[in-house]
Amino acid sequence: MGQTIAEKILSAHSGKNVVPGELVISNIDVVMVQDGTGPLAVNEFKKLNKTKLFNPKRTILFIDHAAPSPRKELSNSHTVLRDFAKEYGAVLSEVGEGVCHQRLIESFVNPGEILLGADSHTCTSGALGAFATGVGSTDIAVVMGLGKTWLKVPSTYKIVVEGSFPKGVYAKDFILHLIGLIGADGATYKALEFTGSGVKNMTMADRFTISNMAVEAGAKAGLFETDEKTYEYLKERGRADKFKEIKADPDAIYEKVININLNELKPTVSCPHTVDNTKTIDEIEHIEINQVYIGTCTNGRIEDLRIAASILKGKKVKDGLRLLVAPASRGVFLQALEEGLITTFVEAGAAIVTSGCGACVGVHAGILGDGEKCLATQNRNFRGRMGNTEGFIYLASPATAAYSAIKGYIADVREVL
Repeated sequence: MGQTIAEKILSAHSGKNVVPGELVISNIDVVMVQDGTGPLAVNEFKKLNKTKLFNPKRTILFIDHAAPSPRKELSNSHTVLRDFAKEYGAVLSEVGEGVCHQRLIESFVNPGEILLGADSHTCTSGALGAFATGVGSTDIAVVMGLGKTWLKVPSTYKIVVEGSFPKGVYAKDFILHLIGLIGADGATYKALEFTGSGVKNMTMADRFTISNMAVEAGAKAGLFETDEKTYEYLKERGRADKFKEIKADPDAIYEKVININLNELKPTVSCPHTVDNTKTIDEIEHIEINQVYIGTCTNGRIEDLRIAASILKGKKVKDGLRLLVAPASRGVFLQALEEGLITTFVEAGAAIVTSGCGACVGVHAGILGDGEKCLATQNRNFRGRMGNTEGFIYLASPATAAYSAIKGYIADVREVL
C-alpha cells in the first residue's frame, strides 16, 4: 500500500510502516522553543534530572517574540534561555536574528526530517519536505532529553492545485481561500499535502506562506514534495548535500481530495475575528484602517518585501495611517537594505521594526488602540492577537497591504497592477 509524505517520514523515523491513527515512538531531528514557550520547557527539562541534551547542535532557542524586550519580566525570561544555552550547549538565536520559523528554514531544517517546536507555526518547515509540527513545552522538554517522543500518525488531505496566480493574487490569497473553504477546524490533526501543476510553479516563498498557515485550518502539518526549487533553496544556504527526494507514492491513500484552480482566485481578506472569516476583495465594503503591518513568519521574506516595495515606490502612506515593516530575519533585512527596499519603505513613511514577532503576538512594537483596525500580513486575527481585545485585525497579502496603506482603506491592488 502506498504512503503519503507524512506517513513516509514518520515510518522512517519510527522504524516501521505506519498507518493513520497509529501511535508511534519517533526519533526527532530538530527541536526548538521561543522566548514565550522556552522558559517552561527549560524548567521541565531540569525536572527530568538530565545532565545533557540529546542533540545540543539541533536544539535551538529563539529570542524573537519580545525582541528587544519591552518589560523586565520578559528580559528575565530571556536570561533563562541564555543561561540554559551556555550551560547545555544549545544553539541560541538572539534578538534581531529573526523569527524562529524563518530562521529554521534558512539554517536548520532539511527534507525528510522531523522538527518539533513549542510554537504552533512550526509547520512552516513542511514546505521543505519535512514533517514539522508544534507541540507543548513539556513534550519539548522530553524530546530535548531523549531525542524521541510519541506521535499520532495523521491522515492526509490531498490539496490538488492547478493553474497559475492571476494578477494581484498570491500565495496568501490561496491559503486564506482554502481556510475559508474548509474552516478553521476543517483539517484538525490532519496533514495537508499540496500537489499539482500549480504547486510546481510556486516559489519557495509561496510554499512557506502556505505551510505556515496550515495550522489555521487545524492541520498538524502542511507538506510539499521536494523538487529542483527545494534543491536550489538549500544550495543557496550551503545545504545542497541535505537535499533528498520526498514525495508521496502514486497509490497513497488520502482521507479527502480538494481541488483548487488558482485561475479562479481573487485577492482575499480574512476579517475579524477568525481566520476562516474570509471574503474576496469584491465583497469587502469600504473599511478604513489605522495601521498596516507587513512582515512576520508568514509574509516577511525578501519576496514579500519586494512586492510591497514595488507598490509603495514613489508613493506615500495615507495621512493618519501607520505602516510597520518587519523583515522576517536579519538575512532578509540585510538583503532588503542592499536592494534599496528599506529606503523605499522609509521614504513612503513606514517605520522599520526589528526582525521578530512583536506586533503580531501583541507584545510590543505595534499594539492597537481601542477600536483601531489593522490590515496585516500575519497568520492570525483572533480577538486580542495584537495586544488589545478592542482592536480589529484583517489579514491579506503583502500586495493588498501595501496598496491599502496608500489608500487608507482595504483596497483592490489589481487597480494598479
